[in-house]
Amino acid sequence: MYRSHTCGELRMENVGNTVTLAGWVQRSRDLGGMTFVDLRDRYGITQLAFNMEVNAELCEQARKLGREFVIQVTGTVIERSSKNRNMSTGEIEINVNEIKILNAAKLPPFTIEDDTDGGDEIRMQYRYLDLRRNPVLEKLRLRNRVSLETRKYLDAKDFLDVETPVLIKSTPEGARDFVVPSRMNEGQFYALPQSPQTFKQLLMVSGFDRYYQIVKCFRDEDLRADRQPEFTQIDCEMAFVEQNDILDMFEGLIKHLFAEVRGVNFEGAFPRMSYAEAMERYGSDKPDIRFGMEFVDVTALAQQKDFVVFNSSEIVLGINAVGCSEYTRKQLDEITDWVKRPQIGAKGLVYVKYNLDGTFKSSVDKFYDESDLKAMAEKAGANPGDLILLLSGETGKTRKQLNELRLFMGAQLGLRNPNEFAPLWVYDFPLLEWDENSERFHAMHHPFTSPKPEDLHLIHTEPGKVRANAYDLAMNGVELGGGSIRIHDRELQSRMFDLLGFTKEEAQAQFGFLMSAFEYGAPPHGGLAFGLDRLVATMGGSESIRDYIAFPKNNSGRDTMIDAPSPLNDAQLKELGIKLS
Repeated sequence: MYRSHTCGELRMENVGNTVTLAGWVQRSRDLGGMTFVDLRDRYGITQLAFNMEVNAELCEQARKLGREFVIQVTGTVIERSSKNRNMSTGEIEINVNEIKILNAAKLPPFTIEDDTDGGDEIRMQYRYLDLRRNPVLEKLRLRNRVSLETRKYLDAKDFLDVETPVLIKSTPEGARDFVVPSRMNEGQFYALPQSPQTFKQLLMVSGFDRYYQIVKCFRDEDLRADRQPEFTQIDCEMAFVEQNDILDMFEGLIKHLFAEVRGVNFEGAFPRMSYAEAMERYGSDKPDIRFGMEFVDVTALAQQKDFVVFNSSEIVLGINAVGCSEYTRKQLDEITDWVKRPQIGAKGLVYVKYNLDGTFKSSVDKFYDESDLKAMAEKAGANPGDLILLLSGETGKTRKQLNELRLFMGAQLGLRNPNEFAPLWVYDFPLLEWDENSERFHAMHHPFTSPKPEDLHLIHTEPGKVRANAYDLAMNGVELGGGSIRIHDRELQSRMFDLLGFTKEEAQAQFGFLMSAFEYGAPPHGGLAFGLDRLVATMGGSESIRDYIAFPKNNSGRDTMIDAPSPLNDAQLKELGIKLS
């Protein structure tokens, strides 16, 4: 064997033992008569000691070791004279009597340390080196724990782990598909699944009752910190259930994961909020409820005077930044510039300072007197020392803009503690959303989501008012996952396709297999899928999912390590029957 112990294993009770270790050279220190080498593997670091007086040849060999050399050593465990309390193995070292270089290494392009000097681009290019760093390793350990505990919980609840196909049929709803040409069926294409949606519904028709899968999914969409073209879902489905059954089951999963993996115990049931209420109070369907700063509607008060901007707006909304009345003009200008960025899109910002002496100062003083500003402050629940920030415009856009400002202020004021976790169920989403470009309704979730039974009478007369039997779990401003009660009736599913603009022929061509299955005794069913990458990143206190994926893509969807995607040669294209323009 290459090693008898790992580099994080040896302790004082091993003193006197002869051991063999193997790993990578983290660093070496030449102190003249002594040379010390830190040997690293994924379990930890052990110090190796080489004494010039005892074995000069071995000591000279140790001095020539470079960073990241792969070596094997044999020696005796001894007590360190100068102990390092910051290392788990810091009370011992190895008095080496034999060394073997298993593989020499080039000097790495960045230091493989916790605090590396490598930027994102170079670390992604040499990801196999970046993965040796302890912070990245710890993130992947966290992911492993979450996956393991997920399987434990769901297995105990009688869920079956069932694999579904990766090469499937392309469907027109949702994000763009990644497509795969078929050599054996020239001119035809598979698609990579955006989720196993139709297959898990078919498993319910098959009588499997409780299904789960930790499954890879693919979506060809624009990327950001919490998106990757390929991602992993904890995908689940249950038969003979209603909405509350599903929420209770998977609230239990989240509580189990946080208790077992993070040692965090949630007391009582998770709070629940309708989509309409979430948008009204926070301007987001995944609000961060770790802090207050809820929206206040001052439209009636703000439109009483001659300020044209407010008078021409559908809505005037504000947030109360507690204790911020002493913000300088420079600070307020910086916030104004921030909300005017193209990503946010606000045309400007109005502020009202409620000074500590009880007076008011505002950017719209010439339109509003002291009593007007005081009325706004009272509506916002402000006290002396607070700062009210106001945006106005069309209702939907203004809510979204103020949500971004709220999150920005929450971060500035230290209110978004990454080690505090605030879950929230959001339910009763709109079933449909209108798309201006295509001038038709699209499913807000997917075409298989069931409408609320009490709203069915509106489906042809006022489809925009129909609520979906759908739900999301948000935490700290992140959508961890969501799902719905599914349509299990062929007639209702057909009506849904009609509403979404499918012809009978298109619906049959795309989803005829599912419609047919519904004719053979489909049970009521519903499910939920958590984004494993987002869940783990949130548990780890990070906004980006990238470091929780072993080999991620960059924001252009490229893997810079293996240089993918890449062109195909002419022979491959010819074999697939593909011509490039």
